[in-house]
Amino acid sequence: MDFFDRFAVPHPSFLIYASMVAIGLTVIAVLVGITYFKKWDYLWREWLTTVDHKRIGIMYLISALLMLFRGGVDAIMLRAQLAIPDNKLLESQHYNEVFSTHGVVMILFMAMPFIMFFFNFVVPLQIGARDVAFPRLNAISFWLFFMGAMLFNISFVIGGSPDAGWTSYFPLAGNDFSTSVGSNYYMIAIQIAGIGTLMTGINFITTIFKMRAPGMKLMQMPMFTWSALISNLIIVFAFPVLTVLLAMGTMDRLFDTKFFAIGDGGSDMLWANLFWVWGHPEVYILILPAFGLFSEIISTFARRNLYGYKSMVASMVVISAFSFFVWAHHFFTMGQGALANSFFSITTMAIAVPTGVKIFNWLFTLWKGKIEFTTPMLYAMHFLPLFTLGGVTGVMLAMSAADYQYHNTMFLVAHFHNVIIPGVVYAMLGGLTYYWPKMFGFMLNERIGKWTVWLMSIGFVLAFIPMYITGLDGQARRMYTYSEATGFGPLNMVAFIGAGIMAISFALLVYNIYYSVRYSPRNIGNDPWNARTLEWATHTPVPEYNFAVMPQVKSTEAFWDAKKNGHEIFKGKIEKIHMPNSSGLPFIMSCIFFVFGFSMIFSIWPLAIISLLGILGCLVYRSFEKDHGHYIPVEEIEETETKLRGAK
Repeated sequence: MDFFDRFAVPHPSFLIYASMVAIGLTVIAVLVGITYFKKWDYLWREWLTTVDHKRIGIMYLISALLMLFRGGVDAIMLRAQLAIPDNKLLESQHYNEVFSTHGVVMILFMAMPFIMFFFNFVVPLQIGARDVAFPRLNAISFWLFFMGAMLFNISFVIGGSPDAGWTSYFPLAGNDFSTSVGSNYYMIAIQIAGIGTLMTGINFITTIFKMRAPGMKLMQMPMFTWSALISNLIIVFAFPVLTVLLAMGTMDRLFDTKFFAIGDGGSDMLWANLFWVWGHPEVYILILPAFGLFSEIISTFARRNLYGYKSMVASMVVISAFSFFVWAHHFFTMGQGALANSFFSITTMAIAVPTGVKIFNWLFTLWKGKIEFTTPMLYAMHFLPLFTLGGVTGVMLAMSAADYQYHNTMFLVAHFHNVIIPGVVYAMLGGLTYYWPKMFGFMLNERIGKWTVWLMSIGFVLAFIPMYITGLDGQARRMYTYSEATGFGPLNMVAFIGAGIMAISFALLVYNIYYSVRYSPRNIGNDPWNARTLEWATHTPVPEYNFAVMPQVKSTEAFWDAKKNGHEIFKGKIEKIHMPNSSGLPFIMSCIFFVFGFSMIFSIWPLAIISLLGILGCLVYRSFEKDHGHYIPVEEIEETETKLRGAK
């Protein structure tokens, strides 16, 4: 087949052509802007080659916000299509592509980099470290994720998007039913990004175990650091399953193996089992850091230490263990038998118990607290009832017999979003608002922030509560249209209006950033929230080395104790500090990975072999490279400290 025929989108439409034009104009505008303002050297020196965990975290944040916009546009398109009966806005094929990519983008390319942002920016500061354990590995982790995301996102303008759902079940994802390269994009782009995520898991487990500040025991770590540790442990156990699964799927599509074929010794259920062996722990990779963020926010603005520290840690450990024993509830309806259904029904309901423990711990933290309703706290307050509703409907779905009624309906769609949006998105946006002043030296506007929270919650309720009702009435998910006789029209219109209000709330968040950049005061100090943990004890902006003197920790809230009880956490004198050197190798290697992935997707074998040799060449070069980092002299540190103290 001619390559240009393969590059063409198989089901073009006006919206796809408009997207092509928009992408082209955006790329040209960015390149012209960088050239006009002469920022190529700055971009290479300060960002593309950086190994600073803080800058890498901010790049994760930028990626997550871009993907939030992309996934949000998909969501609006889906709700617009279903707003009225017999709508012709999207054809069936285009609808399949949109909901398939919406799920992948939001879970893997929006939510995952958002939590990676918090891991990178917050964890080293919370544990009193100067960097992560493996700075180069951290850089290649980000760039592999980023190249995987970009590779996936060009699919709908070059070759066609995946159209087999975000779960990409076989045989639907096989060559017989998915004849375009869309499912190739799915297999290879997610593989590249997933390798980066697995590296991140290894890096942060090592960082937390080996680089804590002197005196900080495991049971003295802040709750967010605990959630990061447990989430990364899940990553290390779950993501190798995804890596193998995607490799098998790639071989089925490119080399006609039969791992997931219905005949020839393969099994389509093998994909379903392996996907959810990874997929359900993935949900907890997202939700546990969110729990950690809410714990930090609630204790800060309730002006109380977190209630039940040990039980909070224990509940996260139990949740992480249980997360590997619930995967089959995703296919109760696939005929696996009463015994298997009963086992997974029990484990699914049991996982609600440690989650409930955390809800009560947060409520007891609020009890008799001196609550300050800041924007981050407002996100936490809205999270509690909305997430509890999502948990209750999850228990309904956990009943295998009842699941036959609920499973393939909009009820399941409503439940999933009822957990992920209040549980993850609210935590990400609340945490972003909370840590914004530590990143950039000014606060986001509180009034606009509170309007954002309320609009988001109103929109959320209007968007997803109607789906519970239409789902119970029989509206099937993944259906691109319905007849007027079903009676689903009015509630779907309400859901569309709710989605529109949520879109307005996200636009308000963007406006808040713009407004705050222009008008927010800069003299906010190092600790504008009167917080409790160690990341607020360093300067704003945070210097390259994080802490001039390593902190000495004796409690779970060392900074709070230092402020209220006079504990000294920075003892000793300033000494020279060893830091890693920047390197362009991670970025260059990830670009070669992008070329390798693209050539594999389109079966351009000579280019695939050349790029694979390029990857191996980078690895060989690194193995012989002698780079021992550099030292920051005492004089430079003292000068920086004096300047930062004077800025306050």
